[in-house]
Amino acid sequence: MNIYGLTGGIASGKSAASEHFRTLGIPVIDSDALAHTLIEPGASAFQPVVDALGTDILTDGRIDRAKLGALAFKDTEVLETLNRLIHPAVHAESARLCAEFNAQGHSVVIIEAALHAEDGTLREGLDGLIVVNCPEEIRLNRLVEQRGMPYADAIQRIESQTPPEKKLPLARWIIHNDKSLVELHQQVEAIVEEF
Repeated sequence: MNIYGLTGGIASGKSAASEHFRTLGIPVIDSDALAHTLIEPGASAFQPVVDALGTDILTDGRIDRAKLGALAFKDTEVLETLNRLIHPAVHAESARLCAEFNAQGHSVVIIEAALHAEDGTLREGLDGLIVVNCPEEIRLNRLVEQRGMPYADAIQRIESQTPPEKKLPLARWIIHNDKSLVELHQQVEAIVEEF
């Protein structure tokens, strides 16, 4: 079985690409969704995150993702702590899901994560990287206009991530998402044909 990473900056269109891979029968593991599950009360990362960051991140006994996100994107130390606590659990669960998909007969699995190749290398266990590339001004507009994010927050979120352009040299495939959804779908379909 081949395991490919799918990445891109915030609001680049990773989710749209993932959704189309799924409609074409390719399993996609959403690392962000896994991370959200792992910080639910009783899950493996809940107490370590609360212990590290304090009870101010809680609302009604649950980790408030809006509070957590605001804190993490404003303070790189908090973000590093959060990543250190959550990433091992996400990797372990991803490995378990890949084994399940393999047992079901799938020959390809995609792991979607904004943080693939942050250090300039391809993560061990990945057979290749797919980068969804989109100009920063389009991503900024999507965050402000479509998601209702304040402009300053949108800039801060974009600047907190490694520029996607730095990941392009590692990419086996690049999806250019600066035009229509139809064109994004066509590029996803071409990659699936190569699979």
